[in-house]
Amino acid sequence: METVLVVDDEPTIREVVVRYLRRDGFQTLEASDGERARELVETGKPSLVVLDVMLPGTDGLSLCRWIRSRSSLPVILLTARGDEVDRIVGLELGADDYVTKPFSPREVVARVRAVLRRSTTPPTGHHRTVAVGDLQIDGHRREVRRKGAPVRLTRKEFDLLFLLASNVGRAFSRSELLEDVWDFAWDGDTATVTVHVRRLREKIEDDPSHPRHLVTVWGVGYRFDP
Repeated sequence: METVLVVDDEPTIREVVVRYLRRDGFQTLEASDGERARELVETGKPSLVVLDVMLPGTDGLSLCRWIRSRSSLPVILLTARGDEVDRIVGLELGADDYVTKPFSPREVVARVRAVLRRSTTPPTGHHRTVAVGDLQIDGHRREVRRKGAPVRLTRKEFDLLFLLASNVGRAFSRSELLEDVWDFAWDGDTATVTVHVRRLREKIEDDPSHPRHLVTVWGVGYRFDP
């Protein structure tokens, strides 16, 4: 049985999220601040963390950075409505997804399931190796090399790159990428895709501001050119 760590300083929110997670078959751990959350990440071995950005002491973004520096443990951020900066920074730090407050607890559970499914079950075809341009993408080992040197990617960055590079020349809309890589329908906010594309360009392009491989198709989305 998978365990979800819920980190929020508001007892009511923790109680509701925990109740719905348990109804859906998850075990849960709870923390009201960043320091306690660190302890539970190390001792409780959760499968995923639901993490509020606004925490006393160590804030959620700092905790997300700490988690990502140590492991690929999936993280879903809870952010205030309209707080786009926190969402974008969180995604840049390696968060897997986010949910804005106020939210439906059912939506949180659905996002937890989707992120866990993506993190444990590689998409179809990920067992093969793709070689395009100066990139070697090993789907089985989930490793990327550029000009022979290893490139460190987060789980979502890898999935996004693998999908695009496996379909050279095909233009994907942002909504298609959200559905294929993040497993949820477009709700009007494409910040998740935009941030991950920017991060990928910084890692695989000679000049990220003038990308040669990961190009924008205006009015549509993105495609990979060899």
